[in-house]
Amino acid sequence: MSGLNLDDFVDLIERPDGGVRRDAEERRERLAAPPGALGRLDELGEWLAAAQQRVPVKPIERPRVVLFAGDHGVAELDVSARPAGTADRLVRAVLDGESAVAILARRYGVPLRVVDMSLDCDPDELPKEITRHRVRRGSGRLDIEDALTLEEAEQAFRAGMAIADEEADAGTDIVVLGDVSVGGTTAAGTLIAALCGTDASVVTGRGGAGIDDLAWMRKCAAIRDGLRRARPVLGDQLQLLATCGGADLAAMTGFLLQSAVRHTPVILDGVVSAAAALVAQRVAFRAPDWWLAGQNSGEPAQEKALDRIALTPLLDHGVTLGEGTGALLALPLVQAAAALAAELPERTDAAPDEETSSATDDIT
Repeated sequence: MSGLNLDDFVDLIERPDGGVRRDAEERRERLAAPPGALGRLDELGEWLAAAQQRVPVKPIERPRVVLFAGDHGVAELDVSARPAGTADRLVRAVLDGESAVAILARRYGVPLRVVDMSLDCDPDELPKEITRHRVRRGSGRLDIEDALTLEEAEQAFRAGMAIADEEADAGTDIVVLGDVSVGGTTAAGTLIAALCGTDASVVTGRGGAGIDDLAWMRKCAAIRDGLRRARPVLGDQLQLLATCGGADLAAMTGFLLQSAVRHTPVILDGVVSAAAALVAQRVAFRAPDWWLAGQNSGEPAQEKALDRIALTPLLDHGVTLGEGTGALLALPLVQAAAALAAELPERTDAAPDEETSSATDDIT
């Protein structure tokens, strides 16, 4: 029996301040740039003002990339273009600065953090700062067994919460959230299909590295089998994460919910972060108001999840790589919205209707 009461999040999570957002909208009407001329940047600036509870909005100065890493046992079925149990290679590429997300983070000057939740390697092969939250070595095969025990799912969930608290306490003002995994999109597809009530074929995509038709059929079958095991536990989100999620997905769910509690905005990356967000929404319906969808990865499961959460991706460049890459590409757009909302001057000339009113008063 879990000692974690997920219902507490319903009371703990508040929506961004609606009154502040209205103040931001009114201020936007007074800025030099014509209303509507900045398109969605206006909406982003107003959203950030509500999240920060201040007008004008404060520029984003302390962003952070947080990547949760893990291996999924279902990858043994050759559902991924990468060999099972090799997510540690992807993590090393990040740490060596050779992965796409590491290159972009370096270019943008954004600190990057990797959290090992269930990599299938000796923990001594990686820095202790990365492995200190590890729950287990690899997750179970979700098609025939639980990915985690309930105790492991709670441990991973609480680790995600603790990391959200660490980031908030460190002054992080927005998080780019991603995953580094092998088999993660299969687990994510299973969670999304279960929560959206759809068939496996509707959510099965090609994954970040791309798979051929035979691998796609194996992946679809794995999600179908995982769905049979997931549906009986749909009413218990922690048990659902244990049954067909994994330690990285459980940690990401805890991270998203606690970030909402701490009023920390989060940019979601691909299908794995979307799956965690969908589970988190089931826990606390207000939580999605603290998130942005960074990009459309092209995965059908991600589209399903974001539609259910009512989030529209900021970018659609066909980036399927994962590892937070697409969400990090969206960060400059969010930073631009904050900078414009904060620094554009207000008009000094009177609006036409004000001038007309003034002239009428003089005549009177």
